[in-house]
Amino acid sequence: MKDYLVKATTTDGMFRAYAVTAQEMVMTAQKDHDTWSASSAALGRTLIGTVMLAASVDKSGEAITVKIDGKGPVGEIIADSDSKGNVKGYIQKPHVHLPLNVNHKIDVGKAVGVNGFLEVTRTSDGEDPYTSSVPLASGEIGDDFTYYLAQSEQIPSAVGVSVFVNDDNSIGAAGGYLIQVLPGASDEAISKVITRIKQIPMISELLLDHQTPEEILELIFGKGKLHFLSTNPVAFYCNCSKTKFARDLEGIPVSQLEAMLKEDDGLSVTCNFCQKHYDYDEDELATIISVAKSRGKN
Repeated sequence: MKDYLVKATTTDGMFRAYAVTAQEMVMTAQKDHDTWSASSAALGRTLIGTVMLAASVDKSGEAITVKIDGKGPVGEIIADSDSKGNVKGYIQKPHVHLPLNVNHKIDVGKAVGVNGFLEVTRTSDGEDPYTSSVPLASGEIGDDFTYYLAQSEQIPSAVGVSVFVNDDNSIGAAGGYLIQVLPGASDEAISKVITRIKQIPMISELLLDHQTPEEILELIFGKGKLHFLSTNPVAFYCNCSKTKFARDLEGIPVSQLEAMLKEDDGLSVTCNFCQKHYDYDEDELATIISVAKSRGKN
């Protein structure tokens, strides 16, 4: 099944809903960063939550960056997504494997930790970035996105994210859902949805059973109770390039660049998001230094 995200509203106008299947997306991240089970689950859940959060943005062209740091073994997690389903991310400590928790699941909460924050930065063309953050609720990622939406966005929500990691560290399934309460929703309707979410199988079980995003939302709300608005592909995609890194290097003080040229006869950089390597020889680095000087980067 190809990765994709669906957007829907309920026929009664009380809820907005998103669901995504993301096995290939998380698989790409796992391979690029060589993540072990706990790191794979933590990074994958963050990517899934971020791509759904970006899909919920009303403004076209807005990008979302999520940073999670609970001071746990996996360290800091960064994910960046646009509203078109392109997401990228990395994790500070990719080689983390922990004993299973009491439910015989990957202990993502312990891997991430709770002594920190979930931070969201929204970036739109022509506008200054806006950042807000909340303390981590559990480190399980889904709970933390739910808490963020309630506290910072003032949108009561339910977020479920899951990554199933096989014994060989490959990704067996990945996906999630995001339910948002719309103005005018009745307390009865909200209680019914909460109860239903508790009744249905765990999201990982649904994904392993090859349930589609549409079928997952129908399990929550019932068949015939949804207007499906759109279906969009999602993918782990990094837009880095040698040219973009060169522009970043032009912002480094000239003295530092000249030291690199003198000591190393060139420069090699690695993209944090996709691990691609870019090499700049002496001539290329000299050109970067020339541009930096013209811009007054002393």
